[in-house]
Amino acid sequence: MKTLQVDLGARAYPIYIGSGLLDDSALLRRHIQSQQVMVVTNTTIAPLYLDRVLNLLQGLHVETVVLPDGEQYKTLDSVTRIFDHLLQKKFSRNAGLIALGGGVIGDMGGFAAACYQRGISFIQIPTTLLAQVDSSVGGKTGVNHPLGKNMIGAFYQPQCVIADMAVLATLDDRQLSAGLAEVIKYGLIRDPDFFSWLERHCNDLLQRDSQALAYAVERSCWNKAQVVAADEMETGVRATLNLGHTFGHAIETGMGYGSYLHGEAVAIGTCLAADLSRRQGWLDADAVSRIERIFKAARLPIVPPSQLDSKRFMELMAVDKKNVDGLIRLILLKSIGAATLPVSVEKKLLEMTLSDYGG
Repeated sequence: MKTLQVDLGARAYPIYIGSGLLDDSALLRRHIQSQQVMVVTNTTIAPLYLDRVLNLLQGLHVETVVLPDGEQYKTLDSVTRIFDHLLQKKFSRNAGLIALGGGVIGDMGGFAAACYQRGISFIQIPTTLLAQVDSSVGGKTGVNHPLGKNMIGAFYQPQCVIADMAVLATLDDRQLSAGLAEVIKYGLIRDPDFFSWLERHCNDLLQRDSQALAYAVERSCWNKAQVVAADEMETGVRATLNLGHTFGHAIETGMGYGSYLHGEAVAIGTCLAADLSRRQGWLDADAVSRIERIFKAARLPIVPPSQLDSKRFMELMAVDKKNVDGLIRLILLKSIGAATLPVSVEKKLLEMTLSDYGG
């Protein structure tokens, strides 16, 4: 087991990375501070792992909420179901919540924990690669709105993150590739050596080589922990973690939540950001080609859906948390391994990327 620390002073917490962690009762229970524990999961994960987690919690007052699976259910209505269970079972403000699932469950469970009685403790047990390397770390919680993704939420840090590598064995190939989009992102924004490693080992990751996956998760979590420790509330460098996300969120919202997995939309968005960075004069054609090749190698899409024209893209991108005074701001790349802070670009260049990019 590897342990990384997210250094946030009084809100610091560990990330545990290893195989078989869902069988380690002592590891989980050292972070539980109450007799009352609510486990939030979904219909896909519950049959696979819920009983194993419940076995770790014997002797405590444990309740469960099993929500439908899918990005389309990442809503206030779903969070209200969690509140309903907490209230019906008379959970107090010193209760704990465990989010067992992918990014959707982690975001909603964390948001419910942040809001219930103005904040109860919670633990992240991510069960997808994307959740292990990205959404479970850093304290971003929330839900989607029909007009924009992740526009309702809160910063709220977990007690710990338990990333059991063994659960990736039950992850389907599409979800595995979607997680690789966020892994690749870390190389692009701040870790060029990692990007080069990914170019060499992408097939090993797709083949679920245990050593390669463990290294990719650890290196990704290390990168994110460094960024979050430096800028917890996203007033500066943390915004670079959103490379490709403004385009990607527009795709997810415009096409309907769930039609594209988050990582798939981010892959397309990152290629659009690379193309726009080239038009800005920052990336050369070879760098753009390397970026496109690695996403293709990870079996991810790189071309935006034809149903979204540039006008619709611009409308959707106007609803983004990085925007200021009505101006669309984007994370772009100066080079592989160096991202910009949010920048406004010429509308003409942005429209050219949205109209002309073909991968």
